[in-house]
Amino acid sequence: MAFNEKPKIAVIGLGYVGLPLAIALARHFSVIGFDINERRINELKNGNDCTREIEDLTLKTTTMQFSYAPESLAKQDVYIVTVPTPVTKDNLPDLLPLQKASETIGRYLSKNAIVVYESTVFPGITEDFCGPILERASNLKAGKDFYLGYSPERINPGDKAHTIDRITKVVAGQTPEIAEKLRMIYGAINENNIFVAENIKTAEAAKVIENAQRDINIAFVNEITTIVGKLGLSIYDVLAAAKTKWNFLNFQPGLVGGHCIGVDPYYLAQCARNVQHEPEVILSGRRTNENMGNYVANTVHEKLQKIKLTPSNSRILVLGLTFKEDIPDLRNTKVIDVIEKLKSFGYTVDVHDPEADPKDARMHFEIDLLTSFDHIGDYDCIIGAVSHKPYLNLAPINFQKLLKTGGLIADIKNMWRNLSFPDGTLYWTL
Repeated sequence: MAFNEKPKIAVIGLGYVGLPLAIALARHFSVIGFDINERRINELKNGNDCTREIEDLTLKTTTMQFSYAPESLAKQDVYIVTVPTPVTKDNLPDLLPLQKASETIGRYLSKNAIVVYESTVFPGITEDFCGPILERASNLKAGKDFYLGYSPERINPGDKAHTIDRITKVVAGQTPEIAEKLRMIYGAINENNIFVAENIKTAEAAKVIENAQRDINIAFVNEITTIVGKLGLSIYDVLAAAKTKWNFLNFQPGLVGGHCIGVDPYYLAQCARNVQHEPEVILSGRRTNENMGNYVANTVHEKLQKIKLTPSNSRILVLGLTFKEDIPDLRNTKVIDVIEKLKSFGYTVDVHDPEADPKDARMHFEIDLLTSFDHIGDYDCIIGAVSHKPYLNLAPINFQKLLKTGGLIADIKNMWRNLSFPDGTLYWTL
C-alpha cells in the first residue's frame, strides 16, 4: 500500500495538546488545525493563544490553516484527534467528545486515510469504540479502507522543558506498515525519538497507567501528610530527611487536579471493572487525593477556631485558583474544594490569581477573581494554594498589608517557610 510521503494532516482539537502538536507538524507537513469553537479559531488566527502554550509570533508565522468548518477536513491523509476525555459527575469515562469527533471525521474520511487518537482512553477504545463510529459515518471498513493509530499525548501544561519536540513519542498502528508511517510523521518533529508500541491496546494501556502511577504516589505522600500532621510534624521536614536516601521517590503533597492526573485513574478503573477486577489501589489513591481539599480546609478552620475567630465574622484570602503554578488552566482545579468547604463553615472567602482568566473563574465557579493586591486587606487568614511566581516573591511587608495582626498564614505549597513574619502571626504548612 502506497502512502503520500508528504501527507496532508488535520489535527482535531486545538487545546493544550492539539495546538502545540499542530504547530510542530506544520513545520514539516501541510496541516489544518480544526476546532469546533469558532471563538478559539478566530483567536488563533489573530495570533493569540489564551493557554499561553504558543507564543504570538509563532502563531502569526505558522503555515498551518485554522478552521472551524467541518468540510475543511475533506481529502486529508491523516487525522489526529486530541479532544478531551473527561469524566462524568459520577467519575465515569465521558466519551462523548471522542464520539462527536469520530462522527465528524467519518463524514469526510477517504480511502487509505489514517485516523490517530491521542486522547487518553483505556485499552480497546480506539479499535472497539472509535473504529465502528468511523465505519458507520464513512461506509468504509477499518483495517481495509482506512486505518487506525494511537499516539498518547504527553503534554504538560506550562512545562517549557518537556515540549512536544523534546519528548519520546509512543506510536502504534493497526498494522506494522501504519505504525511505520506514524513513526515517520511524528519522528519529523522530535528527531525520530519514537517508541513503536506492540499494538494499539498496548499504547493505550501505557498512557492510562502513566498518570495513575503518579496519582498513587502523590496519594501516599498526602496520606503521610495527614498522619505526621497529627503528630505535630511538617511533611516537608519529613520529606527533606527521607529524600537523602538514594532510591526514595520525591513526590510532593498537595491538591491533585487538572485534566490528567485527576481524571485518568478513573479510565483505568473502568477498564479494570470491564474485566471483572475491582481496582482497589487505584481508587484508594483517588479517594485520598480527592479528600485533600477537605483536609486543608478543616485544618485551617481548626486553627482559626483556636484563636477564637467566628467564621461569620472572619475573612480569608486564597492565593491561587488554577490547578497548577504559572498557567491559566482552571480545569478540575481542587483549590475550589478548599474554598467551598471554608464557605460552608461560614467564612467570607476572596480569591486572587494573577494567571487565571476572571471570566473563566466567574463562568465555572461564580468567583469574582481578584487580580491585584491594591485596595484589599484586613484578612484573618491567607492561604497559599498555588505557587505562582508572584507569590514566591512575596515579602513580609506584603503580608503585613494584607493580614490582620495575629492572623493565620496557611502555606500549602511551603512557599514562605523562610520568611520572618511579625510577632503574633501564626504560620502553618503541611
